[in-house]
This record gives sequence, C-alpha cells and structure tokens, in this order.
Amino acid sequence: MATKTITIDEIGTVSLVKTTASRSLRLSVNASGKVRVSLPYWTPYAVAEAFARGHIRWIQKELADRGTKRHYVQDQKIGKLHHVTFQKVPSESLATSRVTATKILVKYHPNEDISSPVVQQRAEKAIYRALRKETEQLIPPRVLAIAKTHGFHYTSISAKQLKRRWGSCDSHHNLVFNFFIMELPWEYIDYVIMHELTHTEHLHHGAAFWERLTQICPAALDIKRHMREYRPIIGG
Repeated sequence: MATKTITIDEIGTVSLVKTTASRSLRLSVNASGKVRVSLPYWTPYAVAEAFARGHIRWIQKELADRGTKRHYVQDQKIGKLHHVTFQKVPSESLATSRVTATKILVKYHPNEDISSPVVQQRAEKAIYRALRKETEQLIPPRVLAIAKTHGFHYTSISAKQLKRRWGSCDSHHNLVFNFFIMELPWEYIDYVIMHELTHTEHLHHGAAFWERLTQICPAALDIKRHMREYRPIIGG
C-alpha cells in the first residue's frame, strides 16, 4: 500500500491510498473525519487529487454531518483575504495569535505540535476573528451597492456566528450575516445579500418574496438549490 497526503484548502488533509484491491477510485470520510481516496496502483496520484477536488461539496457535507472540525494547516487560505501562518516561538515567549490584513499568525511552543488540539483551538479562535473582520470589511459596501441598485432600504449590518443560516433580517430591517459567509463563492454571497435585502420588503418566504428576489436575481432558485451543498463547517 502506497500513500500520499495532500491538502485542499476547502476541506483540509486528504489521504490518497493506492491498494491492490482497488479497481476504481473510491472516496470516503470516516467517523473521525478523515478523508481518503482509494485508487488502483496504476492510477496517478494527480487523478485521485482531481477526483477529490471535484467532490469538495460532497466532502464538506459529510464532514458537517459528522460534526467534524476542519484541521488547519500552514498557508491554508481562509475566507477571501487571509492565510494561516503557524510560527514556532521560544518557550519563554507567549503563544498567542494575531490577525493582520492578510495573515492569521498562530504562535506555538517547541513542546507543542501544529496538529495538537490546543494549537488548533488557538488557530480557530483567530480564524473566527479574521472571518468576522472580513465580513465587517467586505459585506457592508456590497450590501450598499446592491441596495442602491434595486431600491432597498435597511437599518444596520452586523456579523455574527450563526449555526444554520447564512443571514437574517428582522422587522426593523437590521441585517445579520453569518461570518462564515466569507467561505462561500462571491456569486453565492451576493445571493445571500439579495435574499436578506428582499426580506426588508417581504418578511416571509411567500410568492411575493420569491417574485421580487428572482426579479433582481434571475438565478435565485438555482443558487438556492446548489447552496444546500454548502455548510459552514469551520468550527463544526
């Protein structure tokens, strides 16, 4: 059995395993969240990697169903602006984390390992801050532009961690966006924005709501259907 380990930003570590028993490519996610592609010995690893990348949404769904947190790795892309950087520091230094405009810096001691739960938790807290920062920086101007284009009026915008929704709008037209939204493609982010802005006129999901939404976003129903494959998996 020959094995190669790769990292895919959207899902983390993937094991590519060549076995004599394999006759075709097979993708699996076990109970602990380990992602594996089994492949015949004669199949190039590049083919297996492409196979995994072609099934990212399925893998994300499987990880979410298992409540599995993502394993953060060096130089991993987060959101739209940031990358994770793990930095080993002397034992006498503080093992802290810091978020800059483009970097999520996570420090760890020589007796620690990047994959250890305490370092991963340190990274995750910093990643949350980075995603919130991105949401607060990138979403308001986009909401303003879309609202002006289509004649919507809203009261405020805020970023929070929401478990099962990408956004919300209350009866006072206050908009809330799940800061995990920065992990979505921009086309889907704009859909969420238009969805919540439409709620400023129709605080329901009735026919009038969908008529207005599809008026400003003709692909709304298709995007809604495809978005079911996306889940905010960072943090479980």
